[in-house]
Amino acid sequence: MPRLALLQSKTFATKDEAFSHHEKLIREAAAGGANIVVTQELFLTPYFCTVEDPALFDLADPLPGPVTDRLGALAKELGIVLVSSLFEKRGPGLYHNTAAIHDADGALLGLYRKSHIPQDPAFEEKFYFTPGDSGWPVWDTKFGKLGVLICWDQWYPEAARLMTLGGAQLLVYPTAIGWLPEEKPTLGDAQHCAWETVQRGHAVANGCYLAAINRTGNQDNTEFWGRSFVANPYGEIVAKASTENEEILYHDVDLQLVEDFRRIWPFFRDRRIDAYGDLTKRWRS
Repeated sequence: MPRLALLQSKTFATKDEAFSHHEKLIREAAAGGANIVVTQELFLTPYFCTVEDPALFDLADPLPGPVTDRLGALAKELGIVLVSSLFEKRGPGLYHNTAAIHDADGALLGLYRKSHIPQDPAFEEKFYFTPGDSGWPVWDTKFGKLGVLICWDQWYPEAARLMTLGGAQLLVYPTAIGWLPEEKPTLGDAQHCAWETVQRGHAVANGCYLAAINRTGNQDNTEFWGRSFVANPYGEIVAKASTENEEILYHDVDLQLVEDFRRIWPFFRDRRIDAYGDLTKRWRS
């Protein structure tokens, strides 16, 4: 039964400091028995999308490159599957919000580029990120089949379904989401409820485990709400982190439960694949 570790952390002043700190967290997670370790969204940088500033493109890294080499060496040394969320420079003027997936032998299995890009006050992501074109890959790792999606992707049932149709037993969502001070008093609880509930629904509808890994702490005008969690195929929250604290959240993932659930809740069997053509349209009228 593989052990999952979610690294709920904070913001650091430099990429070197962030990498060194997260390396300590990764080593601590492995020492705690973790087989699959996942970082929060854009773990090497602040959540820089609070403003539109062309100079911040300098934070990006080529992938594959020195960053993924270092992460791969760490995964190999510790014998863990490592999912890390990074800012990718793909080419001149072309940038992505990207997850790198390393297997337990250190091999870079591939990259997933965030598909759904939000644009909201303090979440100015369309300025920085090109929508991903990596499709919906599922990574067959030493410790199970993973689907990796990123933050805003977590609101879309189509993305979760396509990953699980590809065989994913566990969906992981590196995330950076929080409250704005003018919204928190009236909408804060509702926003968090919506975020958590929609993802629990993905777990149920697809008969899989789901893990969301969020930041914590304050940055600029945003209070990241932490509360990383793991849901089982029934949508039950089986592990949950605090709001304010940096922590490593562990859970042992029962992959047999995924198969057992899908046998008695046969959503894949009963799908009307002949009747869903309109899903490929922008609007149905």
